[in-house]
Amino acid sequence: MKVNRIDEVKPYEAKKHFDMMGLRLQGYEASEAKNFWVGLSHFLPGGGAEMSESPLERVYIVVEGEVVIVTDEGETTLKKMDSCLLAGGERRAIVNRTNFPASMLVVMPYPEGTRR
Repeated sequence: MKVNRIDEVKPYEAKKHFDMMGLRLQGYEASEAKNFWVGLSHFLPGGGAEMSESPLERVYIVVEGEVVIVTDEGETTLKKMDSCLLAGGERRAIVNRTNFPASMLVVMPYPEGTRR
């Protein structure tokens, strides 16, 4: 078992994100997870991520506050304990349109050719 305490995990940079602090909870440098990594994203009011896509599927789980996920098909608001699955290649933007911080878990597999 590999336990990571929230007060000991390290932040990471997430490309195309703004007014957001990402913390690596598991995977990469945080643990020996072989198939996926888990991050915790804290979005300030007005914070988010630009429209972009990943070839990898990913899961978002809102643990506090709310965020809007914008895709080419439209947008939806995720509130506390709501989750969504984005397919590989699906474009998305993220925005916190509230006046309160929002926190979201991110679960993703590793990119091809990286740690497994």
